[in-house]
Amino acid sequence: MPHPSLSSGRRRGLAALLLAGTVLAGVAAPTFSQAAPASEPLHLPPVANQAGFADLAQTVRPAVVNIATTETPRRQVHPDMPDFPPGSPLGDMFRQFFDQQSARPSHALGSGFIVDPDGYIVTNNHVVDGAHKISVTLDDGTSHPAKVIGRDSKTDIALLKIDAGHKLPYVAFGDSGKERVGDWVIAVGNPFGLGGSVTAGIVSAHGRNINEGPYDDFLQIDAPINPGNSGGPLFNQSGEVIGIDTAIYSPNGGSVGIGFAIPSRIAQKVVAALRDKGKVERGWLGVQMQPLTGPLAKAVGRPADGGVLVSDIVPDSPAQHSGLHQGDVIVGFGDTAIKSPRDLALAVADTATGTTVPVTVWRDGHEKRVDITIATQTKEEVAANTDDDQGTAGMQLMPLNAEARSALGLSRALKGVVVADVQPGSRADDSGIEKGDVIVKVGDATVASPAEASEKIRQAQKAGKEAVPLLVTRNGTTYYLALQLTQG
Repeated sequence: MPHPSLSSGRRRGLAALLLAGTVLAGVAAPTFSQAAPASEPLHLPPVANQAGFADLAQTVRPAVVNIATTETPRRQVHPDMPDFPPGSPLGDMFRQFFDQQSARPSHALGSGFIVDPDGYIVTNNHVVDGAHKISVTLDDGTSHPAKVIGRDSKTDIALLKIDAGHKLPYVAFGDSGKERVGDWVIAVGNPFGLGGSVTAGIVSAHGRNINEGPYDDFLQIDAPINPGNSGGPLFNQSGEVIGIDTAIYSPNGGSVGIGFAIPSRIAQKVVAALRDKGKVERGWLGVQMQPLTGPLAKAVGRPADGGVLVSDIVPDSPAQHSGLHQGDVIVGFGDTAIKSPRDLALAVADTATGTTVPVTVWRDGHEKRVDITIATQTKEEVAANTDDDQGTAGMQLMPLNAEARSALGLSRALKGVVVADVQPGSRADDSGIEKGDVIVKVGDATVASPAEASEKIRQAQKAGKEAVPLLVTRNGTTYYLALQLTQG
């Protein structure tokens, strides 16, 4: 399978984010049309069997903006610079050269759309993340500095604000859940800095998880989108925003007809929270989970898709306070049937803090109800193991408890976490990790629970490392393995 690459040079899971890394030289400046201010959202009544999308595009384009960002890198230490004696003119020359190289500002392009006549603009977080200067160009050709009202990295959404001095045309969110596979959609954005480009396609699928964040639930579309489209709107035939264009799957960096958009049912809530508080507060349960795969399902008497197994519980968490047990199988969260860790993560995150939710668990061969009061997730807390349906880098981790020690013949003095399963073809499998291994350290940190091990691996990924060393015990022998953090 071909692997995508980021236009900014950073690999992030399955898909490439649609951020144009530099302003392209030699591209003709786009022309802009004049737009009258709107006192209500721009929209069209749905038209059956329409021959094209000209009316729709003309209606919504005034609310779509181009975004240009500038990031000035911090002064860096250069370990590759030759070592010269103090006062050496060559040393001064090399330092000046390296400093000039590292101090060059980087420029990026993206898209956005106006959701309020007072100048509130929605885009992707990765478009503005790290930017020191943000400029928004409207459809009438005027440019305005923008400030960040709030950002949410977990859903890749940001809210900006500009002061245009007058009311602006804007668009409203629609209901992405009502769009069926096969429905027509159009994407409007700023691919490669060209500005105001419109493409059309259909909804290809709902609920795609592309491993870009813990709450992935993307619309898949085949409307062509490219670098620079990031943050642009995806419209239904009524001119309502049903998604935010965010990523593509591509073997070459360009569109191959597989694009991903954040659905409006997620985006609308996040935008409202960012405007109200400048941040998003999510529910927190405090469990480490793993999918209920074949052998485990048989062992607990459940079907393979019949819930998620609680492998660890965070101390002083809502899960612990409610009486949830390690080894419980969560099969329901309120009215939501739970079949995968992702199901539970999305359900918990979408629950207001302080809400008491009836949770159905399978314990000792019977279903049992446990009432859990959801708390607020902080930066240090993990709602659930949501790396992917195969667990952390393709590993299923479990605590090194008495049962595991007995089954594996391990000493009581050994500390760590047990690899309960390894998904074939995963990063863990490619790195030589085997079922039954005991992970003692991740990097230079000892780990005592699956949640701790997963978090250390996530931290290494966020730091941009290609691999992290794992200290592993196998068959009485202890040695290091390098866990690859990038696939391919």
